[in-house]
Amino acid sequence: MTDATRPAADSDWARYQPWRPWIEYGFWILNFVVNALGNSITTIMDIRRVHLGFAGWEPVVWEVTSNLMVLALVPALLAFTRWRPIEFARWRRRLAEYLVASVVWSLIHVACMVALRKAAYAAFGAHYDFGYWPREWVYEYLKDVRGFAAMVVAIEAYRLFLRRLQGEASLLDAPDDAPAVETVARPERFLVRKLGKEFLVPAADIEWLQASGNYVNLRVRGRDYPLRSTMAQIEERLDPATFRRVHRSYMVNLDRVERIEPIDSGDARIVMQDGATVPCSRRYRAALRGDAAVSAAA
Repeated sequence: MTDATRPAADSDWARYQPWRPWIEYGFWILNFVVNALGNSITTIMDIRRVHLGFAGWEPVVWEVTSNLMVLALVPALLAFTRWRPIEFARWRRRLAEYLVASVVWSLIHVACMVALRKAAYAAFGAHYDFGYWPREWVYEYLKDVRGFAAMVVAIEAYRLFLRRLQGEASLLDAPDDAPAVETVARPERFLVRKLGKEFLVPAADIEWLQASGNYVNLRVRGRDYPLRSTMAQIEERLDPATFRRVHRSYMVNLDRVERIEPIDSGDARIVMQDGATVPCSRRYRAALRGDAAVSAAA
């Protein structure tokens, strides 16, 4: 294992950053274009094969409106999967939540899709009839739920790739033939795995921690290393003389705090030594100021 301070440790992640927006936005846009174009062509071929009385532009309207609404709903799906991340320990609850979400997602998709089709048909001087809503929506939902599931799988697979690329932290495990290197109750170092390499990150190097779904991101020298844990669990394991909770989703290393700036709402803004800012809620503000004063006096 090597020290996490080596610059090469972040090279793959750093090289990926300029390409990341292009890849992320490009994936969904390309998915829209390929599906809309491919489905339009196959639908037109099917209509001509059985000699149905539809104009050539109608299948294009059907597919473009459907896929355009899928594209428009991607941000909502991303937000939902962050809000309700997949947790195998609570898979029954998550399955129920995702099934409900798929129904809501499909209802929005179909309603907006139909509205767009009516507008497009009106522009061509025609009328669009969706048919009997309950029956037609069930038909659409059976397609939508499969698309919904495929999108969730793609999103989670990509997030897994990102965690592997930037590095994923864990507590040090005990070797098979020796005692644990660290006491799990108060770890002094964390193990970071990144693309087949392993790095030791001293707990003292952690600047702050942020809760993110199933993970707590450890901020170390401008990089985030996700640790699969809850904020409450990791708070119990870190030294309370050094790490203090400042927000429902944040903890800070008191040794890395430069100043605390109050804001009008009664909350505060914590400015770290590297210039980054961390929110501090009113609930934790008074205690943090006392801790900072004691630390400064020492």
